[in-house]
Amino acid sequence: MADNISLAGGLMPRQVNLQVVIVQILVIIFLWVNMLLIVTFFKQECFHASARYILFAVMLLSDSLVLIVSDVLLILSYFQLTMHVWLCTIISVVILIYVHVTPVTLTAMTLERYVAICMPLHHAELCSTRRVMFFVLIIHGISSGPCLVIFISFFASASLSFYKQNMICSVEWFFFQTWQHHLRSAVSQVYFLIMCIVIVFCYERIMKVAKAASAENKLSTQKGLRTVLLHAFQLLLCLIQLWCPFIEAAVLQISLELFVHVRYFNYITFSLAPRCLSPLIYGLRDETFFLALKNQTCFNLTKRKN
Repeated sequence: MADNISLAGGLMPRQVNLQVVIVQILVIIFLWVNMLLIVTFFKQECFHASARYILFAVMLLSDSLVLIVSDVLLILSYFQLTMHVWLCTIISVVILIYVHVTPVTLTAMTLERYVAICMPLHHAELCSTRRVMFFVLIIHGISSGPCLVIFISFFASASLSFYKQNMICSVEWFFFQTWQHHLRSAVSQVYFLIMCIVIVFCYERIMKVAKAASAENKLSTQKGLRTVLLHAFQLLLCLIQLWCPFIEAAVLQISLELFVHVRYFNYITFSLAPRCLSPLIYGLRDETFFLALKNQTCFNLTKRKN
């Protein structure tokens, strides 16, 4: 997972340096794109009244926070810098919540598309700005579930002396017993199953509407269907990330060097990659947002020239 990646062990220094540099380049690019989209959202008031754009902004902010914090933890891990357990606990709580905010928000965005296409007469009422802000709180509440499970089990198992120690910050330090790993696995599987059911349900319903739609509505419905498919692919990458700690734990029993390579691959593929798909799906595919982004970029370039 993004919160506990370590590249320091088992590799030659030059190879480690190259991997860290590659991560820094990717993080900078993704953050720059995300910040550009976030600024565009906040400067265009028309987006503030749309449920899907508000959810999109929530996901962008969540992704940016995860990218920043996970990258800082990566650098600290690389240089073997330690911190107090209480500080690591706070950081881990934040990143565990927001690692789950992205897939939960994607699921909410899929439901919004389902309401817009399958229940168009109720869309304005169910997806009003006031309701969406309430849904954002629900999203954060649901995303806090795995974090609560992990840290309640940790507080029940840790001795008082453990809190006085310094450590290289990693979520793995908060697991003392085998049953804690099993509990974490069970919670992740439940989240995975529920989100998959929601995605499949929405896709199946939208498919029915697409087949029955008239010629003038078919284009809009097909576009909504493609959006749900893209959400499903992005959600799949995010949900595979929930499995990564269990895969890495099994690989660690085989070889430390292989473990480091697998963890690096997982970080790039299942943590960074899904967080670059969000701008591509909404920032570029959505005509309204792309036009606003284009105008915002052109305005900034013109201002700099003057």
